Amino acid sequence: MRFLDTRADWPFWRVFGEHPDLAISFLNAMLPFEPGDEIQHLEYVPVELVPDHPLRKNSIVDVRCIDNRGRQFLVEMQMIWSPEFKQRVLFNASKAYVRQLVSGEQYELLQPVYSLNLVNEIFEPELSEFYHYYRLVHVEHTEKVIEGLHLIFVELPKFSPQRYSDKKMQVLWLRFLTEINGRTREVPADLLSHPEIEKAVRAVEESSYSDAQLLGYEKFWDIISVEKTLYNSAERRGMAQGMAQGMAQGIEKGMAQGMLQGAQDASLRIAQNLLNKGLPVETIMECTGLSEEEIRKLK
Repeated sequence: MRFLDTRADWPFWRVFGEHPDLAISFLNAMLPFEPGDEIQHLEYVPVELVPDHPLRKNSIVDVRCIDNRGRQFLVEMQMIWSPEFKQRVLFNASKAYVRQLVSGEQYELLQPVYSLNLVNEIFEPELSEFYHYYRLVHVEHTEKVIEGLHLIFVELPKFSPQRYSDKKMQVLWLRFLTEINGRTREVPADLLSHPEIEKAVRAVEESSYSDAQLLGYEKFWDIISVEKTLYNSAERRGMAQGMAQGMAQGIEKGMAQGMLQGAQDASLRIAQNLLNKGLPVETIMECTGLSEEEIRKLK
């Protein structure tokens, strides 16, 4: 049995964007709820669509939902860490919070917004914890809190199940995210013994995806590989140029030029493979984002 990596767009959405029961279990395990505040029911809210462009930095919110109390939940899987990511998370959560009210309504109607961000890189190397929870608190009297925004960041590479045993479902879900991937051939029995995790595992079996979805999955990883390589090389190049011209300018220019070309090359390779398999041009256009003219030039 082969499995897809849940951190990619298609599998992540398949598990948490199509199964409300799994989303409820996951959010209740991951969010800092007080006893009695757990989610009982939720509905999905359409996410804001952005152009499928390599420079978007894989930044759209992957899952957005609301529970019967009106609380909103934004869930995002972030493959590559960048310094401005926290500010963007704050912006998205604030925007969701403000948009709850229409003109003339009372502020007391506002409900909390929880932003859960799963990060596949270490961004707080000086801290041992993998779980970071931010909210508005009084600097001197931290028991005084302004309710509204709850920002949670999880550094997945830091997670080790041997170190955490008090939050059983949180550990199981994090094991699912970090242990089930393209190299997995046999799922540990203790994961499959829990109905929610077993259902999630079945949802990422490779055999349950169409050819077009699998090609989209491959394209996702191609773009991530190109983006990560170019980000790292642009960062090094920018640091060197920064001595004379400014580090920020060098990083931005290198990333913009290289990522565009790298993503275009990846899309062309995938399109050529699709043509070789005999798929129609319309399907290839949908999977790669290329134009009809660009695809026909490959024939």
